[in-house]
Amino acid sequence: MIRIIAVGKIKENYLVNMIEDYLKRVNKYHKVEIIEIPDDNPKSEGNKILLKIEKNGFNIAMDIKGEKYSSTGFAELIDNTLMHKANINFIIGGSDGLSKEVLDVVHMKLSFSELTFPHGLFRAVLLEQIYRSFKIINNESYHK
Repeated sequence: MIRIIAVGKIKENYLVNMIEDYLKRVNKYHKVEIIEIPDDNPKSEGNKILLKIEKNGFNIAMDIKGEKYSSTGFAELIDNTLMHKANINFIIGGSDGLSKEVLDVVHMKLSFSELTFPHGLFRAVLLEQIYRSFKIINNESYHK
């Protein structure tokens, strides 16, 4: 299973619709679940995130300072990880980022850009890239 552990609730309908659309698309290939953590200070958010992280999963913190991949590289990361681990947990922090405690337990830090994105939009982008990855893994066409 792929889990997205994300701080904050999405309020904008257009983002909720986009996220739901990509969830449906991705779930045709692999089960994906979103776990929302309430907004708070980074320490409190971190403690709540740590309770949701599965220790036997591969934990990836979405972090501006993390490694960067192309779409095909990201697809390879997902494919290779799912061959060795049952679960991947993508962790998206709040507006103040992830706590040190969370960053200390993840297996890797991943960045999509040095830009800062609104949380809802980033959640949609992450889901779109996961969907694109499964299209690549399955040798299916997807617009470039």
